[in-house]
Amino acid sequence: LNVVAIKCPGFGDRRKTFLEDIAILTNGKVITDDVGTSLQTLDIEMLGEVKKVIVTKDSTTLISDYFKDEVKARCAQLRRQYESADSAYEKEKIQERLAKLGGGVALLKVGAATETEMKDKKLRLEDAINATKAAVEEGIVPGGGATL
Repeated sequence: LNVVAIKCPGFGDRRKTFLEDIAILTNGKVITDDVGTSLQTLDIEMLGEVKKVIVTKDSTTLISDYFKDEVKARCAQLRRQYESADSAYEKEKIQERLAKLGGGVALLKVGAATETEMKDKKLRLEDAINATKAAVEEGIVPGGGATL
């Protein structure tokens, strides 16, 4: 049995919801005093499973496609929470959880012949990412508004 200890991001209720998301992704159980479980009462069936884990000093990536129905149900629940959220901050945090749980992550590698060219490409890429996020958040108009 391979085991690794990682620090869960966030604090308070946000940390609990993040742990619940991980439990759904892995089909595990959250082990806290709040739900009446502890390390002393831990059973092997309470542990989840994933296809692959990548742990670095700064991040942890869990790769799993075992429990798709549970993850889809959780994503649907998060979308409903997003619609009923009052503050922009709350909506942003729910969107982050959706992206992490739904696998909405991409790794983009930028290369160029010179350092200056690479910096320029990175800035253009960052602009494109921000424009895409804004389009998803606010909606888009065909032609970028030129048709109006």
